[in-house]
Amino acid sequence: MTVHLSIDGKETAVAGGTVLEAAHGLGVEIPTLCWAEGCPPFTSCMLCVVEERATGRLIPACSAPAENGMRVETDNARVREARRAALELLLSDHRGDCEGPCRRACPAHLDIPRMLRLLAAGDWPRAVAVVRETIPFAAVLGRVCPAPCEKACRRGAHDAAVAVCLLKRAVGDYGLAAGTLPVCAGPTGRRVAVVGGGPAGATAAWYLRAAGHGCTLFEAGDGLGGRLRDAVGPERLPPAILEAELGLVQRLGCEVRTRTRLGREVSLDGLAAEFDAVVVATGQPGEGDAAAFGLAATEGGRLARDRGTLSSARAGVFIAGAAGGSCRMAVQAVAEGRRAALAADGWLRTGQAGVAPTGFDSRLGHIEGEELAALLAEADGRGRVTPATPAGGYTEAEAAAESARCLRCDCRKPHTCRLRAYAAEYGARQAQYHAAERRRVERILDDPRLVYEPGKCIACGLCVRITQRAGERLGLGFAGRGFATKVTVPFGEPLSAGLEKCAAACVEACPTGALAWREGE
Repeated sequence: MTVHLSIDGKETAVAGGTVLEAAHGLGVEIPTLCWAEGCPPFTSCMLCVVEERATGRLIPACSAPAENGMRVETDNARVREARRAALELLLSDHRGDCEGPCRRACPAHLDIPRMLRLLAAGDWPRAVAVVRETIPFAAVLGRVCPAPCEKACRRGAHDAAVAVCLLKRAVGDYGLAAGTLPVCAGPTGRRVAVVGGGPAGATAAWYLRAAGHGCTLFEAGDGLGGRLRDAVGPERLPPAILEAELGLVQRLGCEVRTRTRLGREVSLDGLAAEFDAVVVATGQPGEGDAAAFGLAATEGGRLARDRGTLSSARAGVFIAGAAGGSCRMAVQAVAEGRRAALAADGWLRTGQAGVAPTGFDSRLGHIEGEELAALLAEADGRGRVTPATPAGGYTEAEAAAESARCLRCDCRKPHTCRLRAYAAEYGARQAQYHAAERRRVERILDDPRLVYEPGKCIACGLCVRITQRAGERLGLGFAGRGFATKVTVPFGEPLSAGLEKCAAACVEACPTGALAWREGE
């Protein structure tokens, strides 16, 4: 029997099936977390709700049969609000972090857990590449950073935080010794002036050049480094390290002009006429600097800018670092420089300042006792590694041992977790609902390939249905009720016994980080 219905104003005729299948036939995407092609509907997540206009009802598209005369809307305000509520209910008891607390605490948002895993595996070239995604001058910062990341490290509640700063320094030193540089994007034909050769300006120049833009760096002093040249003693930051690492911007292809001060040797009008964009990173302005630069000032004496885009009132001019706001740490200046580069790059390409996307970030919060022990089970149990020669930093073996102490707080599926993606899309709030009970943080590690974290499981049933479809000898099933519900293997057998045939299919189908490969994505 042929069924006639409309979905988002598009007429269609189908031979039965569900509303979701009819929508797919029209190329209309409806979000799901508990549905997979080839598996019977489970109708547990309720994310696929749509509105049937003829009756005014909200119905689950994955299981509702397509019927004659239906007028379905898949993306109106009522539907979006219902989906957001469904997500918020799932998130109210989601026991896991999207990002590790260490990365969250780092002003530059360095992917610290990933760096640590690469160091533990001895993959130093990739560790350098990961660090340079957000911090181009790790050898310098590894010597001067006060390490807010280490204050957030959960390992510190057990014995001592992972020595992130020393490890970052080791990666920076390795990159310097190896002499490697990132491959720059193809030339865009656009040119950017960066004024100020401190951490913010040098960082902006690095990422603008890496994006393919021509870049000229103007510095008032005799060399790059800004206040790092005189505010940090040579025993802590050897001048040779500072010169060598900041000098990489020239090797990357940036032109550097020293003894050139904005408002004296060059003017903003002149730079704007010669270049396609300007980044001002001159450090904290002195009295009268804003007027000399031709820019507006705030009541606090900083250069006025938009806090989100770092744009000044003048088109194509961006303000970074202490010139526009407080930067008490060099790592904050580096973060500002990268933001300014992203803003200028977006403006050059689209006419709109670029802004880094902010995804959803589930936060586990403080844990202790058995929950902390669950994370410690995967980490090296030894205490913090002290370098045999402190002045020289970690050897590769010492760095590997120290990195292995990481608790792996971050999610193993940060890029493919559909719960996270939809939470961001629908603006879901994790704290909207407060569960009377909450699940414990657990890690099931009885399969050497996999990890199962029940606290992240949304009981979608996909892995259970996939093992049934694959004809697994034991397969998976649900045990317990309510908050105690978890996926188990019959007869108390390990995960490896339940996933002899279809482990990969189950990991791929899992819509969260509950079931993941040990090594992660």
